[in-house]
Amino acid sequence: QGQLQESGGGLVQAGDSLRLSCAPIGTTDSTNTMAWFRQAPGKEREFVAAIWRAGRTFYADSVKGRFFVSGDNVKNTGSLQMDVLEPEDTAVYYCAAGRPILSAVRNPDVYIYWGQGTQVTVSS
Repeated sequence: QGQLQESGGGLVQAGDSLRLSCAPIGTTDSTNTMAWFRQAPGKEREFVAAIWRAGRTFYADSVKGRFFVSGDNVKNTGSLQMDVLEPEDTAVYYCAAGRPILSAVRNPDVYIYWGQGTQVTVSS
């Protein structure tokens, strides 16, 4: 929907780090969750990470221990710190904000604000 905007993507080599940021581009209501999704060429969009009620964090198994999510749900701003990047992390990354119940934080359908994506490319 373009209600949020991501920044910080780029081209890096395996083992490097990137920090993605997310911020509103228009008026948005406060939410309780910021989440990150990614989509690689030819693949479905997948859940990456989320922070719920400014505290509890969730991560996909593929990024756990390497990625770290933070956010300010009042401002609908947040960041995704990505360490020890791998070629398999190459994708367009999207931020999203909403008010999901705890059990639904990995479901993209529950989010009401979305960015348009930022490209992350990791070379071997």
